[in-house]
Formats: sequence, structure tokens, C-alpha cells
Amino acid sequence: MKESFRNADGYPVLMKMVSAIQENKVYLGDVDGLIGDGDHGMNMNKGFTIFGERIEGKQIAFSEGLSELGNVLLTEIGGSMGPIYGTIFIAMGDSLDGLETIDRESLAKALQDAESELFDIIDARVGDKTLVDTLSPAVESLSSSSSDFAASLKVFRKAAEDGMNSTKDLVAKYGRSSRLGERSRGVLDAGSVSCCIILQAMADGICSLLEVTE
Repeated sequence: MKESFRNADGYPVLMKMVSAIQENKVYLGDVDGLIGDGDHGMNMNKGFTIFGERIEGKQIAFSEGLSELGNVLLTEIGGSMGPIYGTIFIAMGDSLDGLETIDRESLAKALQDAESELFDIIDARVGDKTLVDTLSPAVESLSSSSSDFAASLKVFRKAAEDGMNSTKDLVAKYGRSSRLGERSRGVLDAGSVSCCIILQAMADGICSLLEVTE
């Protein structure tokens, strides 16, 4: 089993992320509709589909693709999540730019950089019922892991899922759903769900490149 993958081989990982959002478009809309305006699935699908069409069949590095995805989400989709996801992916792309290979440490650093950039533009932190509740535990799990790359990604996936699930019992502090107060409790945060879907798809795609067989 490999402990790194070539940056230049990132295309299938990027397309796995695209497919994951496309496949969950309706679900994301349904989740968002419970305490939000219901357009999260539509907006995310629009951005990821535009990106997927632009890179289809191209030889594109993982870092380059992340930056392109971030730019699409930042400039070409509606809703509040465009700037948030745009910032995350652009920061990841910048962190990985120029690397020939990507291992656990460099991916963890890219995610740490993305989290840091995100915290420069939003006030939400863990416990506020946002995508931060998914992102931060996942970043922490990968950053603190001492296991091999594939095993670390397995824990990373679980941390993202646990973080997402934690939002069900939280009261929203930001966004449209924050107006509901206690009524926002009992429902998953849509941003945390999409973040989990994306991070898990990325992890699965990378594991395929690492030739994980189980």
C-alpha cells in the first residue's frame, strides 16, 4: 500500500467529489429545506457540475483542480456557501501547489490551512451548527494521526461523519436557520452534511490511488 499519491493523478479524486455532490443533490436540498431555504443542494450541484464539465477528460493536478473548484464556487454559484467552500478549496489548492506527491502530512497541512483561511472570514466555530462541526474534527483527526495514510483517512471519514451528526442536537447560531432558535434543534445542518459528503468522497478517492483493497 502506498503512503502518497502523485499530485498529477488527482483527476479521479476530483471527479469522485463531483459525483458525490451530484448524487446527493436532492438529499441536500431536503435537509436544507427543513430549517433553511432549501437551495443548498441546487447551488452545490450547480457549482460542482460546472467544475466537472470543465475538467472532464483533462490531465489536471489535484492542487490545480481544487483551486479551480474553489474559484467556480466562489464566483459562479448563489447562496452563502459559495464564498465558504471557495475559500476552503482555494486554500487547499494553494497549500498543495507545486508538490509532486501528496502524503498524509501535506494533506493535513492543506486542510489546516483551509480551516485557518475559513476562520478569517467567518465567526462560526465548533458547536455553532455549521460545516465547521464537520470540518474541524476531520482536520484534527488527520493532523494528529500517527497511522498510515489509508488508516488515517478511515478515521478522518469517521470524524467527519460524527461531526456532521453532532449538529442534529445543536441550536443554529448563524445563517437563516439561526432565526429559529430552539426550533433548529433536531435537524442536521445542511452545510455540515455537504462537507461530510465532500470529505468522505475525497478520502475514498485518495484511498483508491493508494491502492487500498479493503
